[in-house]
Amino acid sequence: MLERFAQYHPMLPDIAVILLLLLTAWIAYLITSRVLLAVLHSLAARTSVTWDDALIRNRVGRKLAQLVPVFVVYEGVGKLPNVSENIAALVTNITSAYMIVVVVITIVAVLNAANDMYESNPGARQRPIKGFIQLLQLAVLILGGLLVIAALLDESPVLLLSGFGAMTAVLLLVFKDTLLSLVASVQLTAQDMVRVGDWIEVPQFGADGDVVDVELHTIKVQNWDKTITTIPTHRLISDSFKNWRGMSLSGGRRIKRALYLDASSIRFMSREEIEHCRRFLLLEDYLAGKQDELSTYNASLGEDAQSGRATEVNMRRLTNIGTFRAYAERYLEHHPQIHKDMTLMVRQLSPGPQGVPIELYCFTTTTVWGEYENIQSDIFDHLLAIIPEFGLRVFQQPAGTEFSIRQL
Repeated sequence: MLERFAQYHPMLPDIAVILLLLLTAWIAYLITSRVLLAVLHSLAARTSVTWDDALIRNRVGRKLAQLVPVFVVYEGVGKLPNVSENIAALVTNITSAYMIVVVVITIVAVLNAANDMYESNPGARQRPIKGFIQLLQLAVLILGGLLVIAALLDESPVLLLSGFGAMTAVLLLVFKDTLLSLVASVQLTAQDMVRVGDWIEVPQFGADGDVVDVELHTIKVQNWDKTITTIPTHRLISDSFKNWRGMSLSGGRRIKRALYLDASSIRFMSREEIEHCRRFLLLEDYLAGKQDELSTYNASLGEDAQSGRATEVNMRRLTNIGTFRAYAERYLEHHPQIHKDMTLMVRQLSPGPQGVPIELYCFTTTTVWGEYENIQSDIFDHLLAIIPEFGLRVFQQPAGTEFSIRQL
């Protein structure tokens, strides 16, 4: 039959044989991709293991199926009649290179599937391996590229590798960021500095939010405004950043905020004001103990210090700011949403232009942001509202409207 085609054109027999070979390769691909893969997918759906699902998700089978038609052409081209050795060698080199490419992309997909299977484990957040997977993929791609060039040139890859050493300096320059990121990934993982899900702050990059991905070259942070900040991995080693994981694991979040009191409202308390404060149940023990302490001290001064007009000047007395500070501390101690096993104090800071600061330093029993803000707001709502009961005033810089009202 081929001789009959030859009477029309001498190339027609060769073209017919090549088309037949390509048709055979195409049929082999259809059988592999449509029939065999469908059977494998149905079997994988019935199993309880997850690794086969990860392979299907990353299309490993479909990538591997591309080897079948190429292998048919690779094996069949040498057996075709009347095909010159040069053409057969060219086709063999091209198909060899293509098979290497298919194997490389298949290995990359398998590594992606391995990372997916690892990330499905609960402990994957503590030790992410995505950076190492990407490093392996990069090594496979480089090696695959060398093998493809060697296959196309029909040379031994050893000859290419022999000249690889001379290019080391250039490659170090080209892959500088990759090498820095590799070292940084090892340090971050070994020292457990960053995990997926951690809340970190990196001010120099404007990042403040949760870590959503840790890769070889970059770390992605989803900020609280839902924007994404991408940070080079090695910058987390060279620069400083804050990780809030310790706060989350401790079970308590710190409240550290001050109330600024008007210094002109601070004074000693009269007997009437002390009796007024006895209504507060939280101050019963404080007032009783403090008055005993003051009475003992004042009695030790002697009769001379307690006589004359300057009697009160020589004696220790209760102050409204000290009583309020004791009330605020006991209010926190009895608050059900304040952690009792962590630091709790109410302290007076150095007076300044804004008045006298009374700082609350304590920890809530929750680390959830919304709940934390509600607890903090409720505490300061109560304290701000009860301050006048102690004869104190909150400091507030006067606004322009206040001057206008006074002038009227």
